[in-house]
Amino acid sequence: MSEIPSIIAALGPGLAEGLAAVGTTLGIMAATSSGIPVISEDPASRGKIFILAFMPMTQTLVYGLSYMFLSYAIIMPGLMSKYGGIIPPHVAGAILAVSVLVGLAELFSAWKQGQVCALTAAHLIKTRGGIFGTGMILALYQEFIGVLGMVFGFVMLFIIAGW
Repeated sequence: MSEIPSIIAALGPGLAEGLAAVGTTLGIMAATSSGIPVISEDPASRGKIFILAFMPMTQTLVYGLSYMFLSYAIIMPGLMSKYGGIIPPHVAGAILAVSVLVGLAELFSAWKQGQVCALTAAHLIKTRGGIFGTGMILALYQEFIGVLGMVFGFVMLFIIAGW
């Protein structure tokens, strides 16, 4: 039997983390693009801008990384053991598909969260910082999609692994 399915399965969790990183990069870019002009006009808002710009990082730093780590440290070794060192094609395809879905959930969650943070940053001066709390709450709605993407991935991996 070929090792190609095992390689395909092994690509999945890394791909999920990579897609999360793309979304995080887009989200941070959006937030910082709106935040830098605000800081130049009101240097005291720097701390709020730093927080808003960091918000999309959790999809890569926490959710994507947790999914990838659990996959490589627990799920993949368990499947390799279960199937005698080579993951069957149907299992490999399922892992890759789930990983792509997790990655897309993290990508869009981080990207759109960055856009919410960008709008919040852009209105800090106009509202004298009053929009910050509301903006954070609205950004957390996008964060929740990232959490759901990670949990979806864990549940599906456990089903695939037969646990």
